Amino acid sequence: MIIIVASVLQSCQQTNASSNKNGDEPEVVSTEHLTMAVLYQQRAAEYRALCLQAFNIAKLRVDENLRMMGLSRQQAVVVDIDETVLDNSPQEAKCILNDAFYPAYWDEWMNKMDAKPVPGALAFLKYVESKKIEVFYISNRKDKYREQTLKNLQNAGFPFADNDHLLLRTDESSKKARRDKVSEKYSIILLCGDNLADFSEAFEKLPIDERFNMVEKMSDQFGNRFIVLPNAMYGDWEGALYNYNYSLSPAEKYKLRHEQLIEF
Repeated sequence: MIIIVASVLQSCQQTNASSNKNGDEPEVVSTEHLTMAVLYQQRAAEYRALCLQAFNIAKLRVDENLRMMGLSRQQAVVVDIDETVLDNSPQEAKCILNDAFYPAYWDEWMNKMDAKPVPGALAFLKYVESKKIEVFYISNRKDKYREQTLKNLQNAGFPFADNDHLLLRTDESSKKARRDKVSEKYSIILLCGDNLADFSEAFEKLPIDERFNMVEKMSDQFGNRFIVLPNAMYGDWEGALYNYNYSLSPAEKYKLRHEQLIEF
C-alpha cells in the first residue's frame, strides 16, 4: 500500500500543472507537453508514412518539372535540415526526461553528429542528385555548428554536403536572403521544410489567424512547389501561440496553450 501511495504522489507531482500553495499560478513541468509530440515522431508509423508521402510527392514534382522544362537552366531543390532531413527528436527526448528545454543539450547533440535521416529524405535527395539537380541546405542552425552539421550530413550519406551548398544562419533568422542567393544562379523548383517560413518570408512572424489566411492564399503551392514535413515538437506554429515571446514562463505558456484549445 505504501508503494502504491508513493507512486500516486510521484505521478501527481509530475502532472503537467497543479495548484501551488498560493493558488495563483500552476506549477508546470516545463517540457511534459512535448512527450506525445516526441513519441509521435519516434514511435508512430503514421509519422513515417507522412514523411514518405511528402518525399514521394516531391519526387513526382521533380519528374514533372524535368518533363516540362528539362535542364534549360541549372535547377536546385532547397531543403531545411532539422526535422526535414535530420531527426533531432533524441535531443528533445533528453530534455523531457531531464525537465530541461532548448538550448539544453543542444551543443552535446551537435557534437555527436549522429542525427539520423528523416524517413525518405536520403533516398529523395540522392534521386535529385541523379537527375543532375543540385541540393541546397538552408538551415537556421547557427554558423558555429557548420563543421558538425557537414559531418553529420556526410556521415548520413547526403549529397551536396559541402560548404558551397550549406547556408546556415548568421545575422538574421529569415531565410529570404539565402534563398535569393541561390536564386541568382539556380531555378529553385522545390522547397522542402517543416516550418512555413522555410518556403516564403510571407509566413514570418504572423499571428495564428493570418498564418491560416496566408496558407489559403498560397494553397496551390502546397504539394507542388512547397513540400511540408510533419513536426509537432516545435516551430513557428508554437511561437504563434505565445505571440513569439519565448521568454514567457512555463506556467504562462501552459496557460496560453490551454486558452487556445477549441472545444465544443
